[in-house]
Amino acid sequence: MNGVFYLSAIIGILATLMVVTRLNAVHALLYLIVSFFSVAVIFFVLGAPFVAALEIIIYAGAIMVLFVFVIMMLNLGSKSTKQEGVLLQPRSWLGPSVLSGILILEIIYLMAYSGSSPISSPAEIAPKQIGMALFGPYAIGVELASMLLLAGLVGAYHIGSRRLLDSSSKRGDKE
Repeated sequence: MNGVFYLSAIIGILATLMVVTRLNAVHALLYLIVSFFSVAVIFFVLGAPFVAALEIIIYAGAIMVLFVFVIMMLNLGSKSTKQEGVLLQPRSWLGPSVLSGILILEIIYLMAYSGSSPISSPAEIAPKQIGMALFGPYAIGVELASMLLLAGLVGAYHIGSRRLLDSSSKRGDKE
């Protein structure tokens, strides 16, 4: 199980580095999804399958949809339509696909050998414990995280609307 943990950690670090270094926002989002999946595998190995499922459902699912909407609100225009052709090439999907494939193989390995995994140990974390922690001593942290996400969304909308105003005023000058 240590090998699965360390491999997931390495994939998570590599995927997160790719998120930071990609110039294309959609490519960065793909690597961010891989990073979330690797964190979910780490939670699964550590004996918290419920937290791993929440990681996939909430972050890799809902938050990524939110980020896609933010990118759509930025309205990159003709520049983004040129890049859509690049996104359809298999070369741009190769990195996230390979890393996600390794993580899927790790999950299959963990499920096949569940008799020796920490999931069957008495140290398993129950969903009630997670809820008590989130709405107990960590309630302020949860609320601050939600406020940070809201501030990011409002900031992205503000940046996108400013670009729309700048481009429309430039078009008005040419006419």
